[in-house]
Amino acid sequence: MHRIRHQLLAGILAWTAGLVPAVTNAADQKYHLVEPNTLSVAITGDMPGLVARNGKLTGYDGDILQEAAEKLGLTIKPVPMEWSGAIAAVQTGRVDIIGGNVAWTKQRAETLSMSDPTGYFQNGITSKRESGWHTLKDLENRKVGSMTGFSFLPELHKIPGLELSLYDSTDAALRDLLAGRIDALVGDPPVIDYAISKNPDWDLVNLAFTDNSPDFPLLTNLGRQYVFGLSKENADLSADLSAQIRALWTSCEVKKIGARYGNTSQANFTPGSDNFRAGVDRPADWTPPTCMK
Repeated sequence: MHRIRHQLLAGILAWTAGLVPAVTNAADQKYHLVEPNTLSVAITGDMPGLVARNGKLTGYDGDILQEAAEKLGLTIKPVPMEWSGAIAAVQTGRVDIIGGNVAWTKQRAETLSMSDPTGYFQNGITSKRESGWHTLKDLENRKVGSMTGFSFLPELHKIPGLELSLYDSTDAALRDLLAGRIDALVGDPPVIDYAISKNPDWDLVNLAFTDNSPDFPLLTNLGRQYVFGLSKENADLSADLSAQIRALWTSCEVKKIGARYGNTSQANFTPGSDNFRAGVDRPADWTPPTCMK
């Protein structure tokens, strides 16, 4: 009799188990994460963008993402890697997100789900102070350094006589510039500005392009956007992160975060006049966020 009762009880429990869903974290149900309830973040190591210290993120994008993740109930897991492989790591599911001076481009938007912007920028030329280069023509017939995987590399190749050297880190490129192995560097403006501010004895300047040429939009256009990139299947997470980012713009908290890292230029918080994402990876009536204070 006891055996029959146990069999009946087991059958009832098995049947009711199919009616009562398991209790899981809401984020686990909504997001597609490498690890449950954990945001795996590609860390490429350049300040003031996004780096990891003591298991938490720091830097301009780092502070923004850390705050947003906490509000979404996600734990941060830093995953160090080279920039050259970071986007592929997101696409193949090795990490959930990449950030830290990642520029929005239409090509990237076709393969990644990209957040609202954390900031705005314009590219420029890093050179010796006495050179002071700031135009495309200044780079003609020069040895120029840049970073592997950057979106504007095809445009650099179009400049007459330019000899391009590619690097996996900004530090390595700056060392070659200081040693005279390259004449100029075109890289991440915030990273380079931060490094120059910490090393005034280098006697380097980073000057924005003044061309604003339609033939070189990725190099010279105003108001380009830094974003976070996620896989296409994580569109829900991208949307939730964008809502958190937009709230930081509305409160102007982005400027307070920027001030911690010397990111104080108004140009870093001012979108360009061309709303290039509307109708591409955003609705036609979408507008980029701003701080009104």
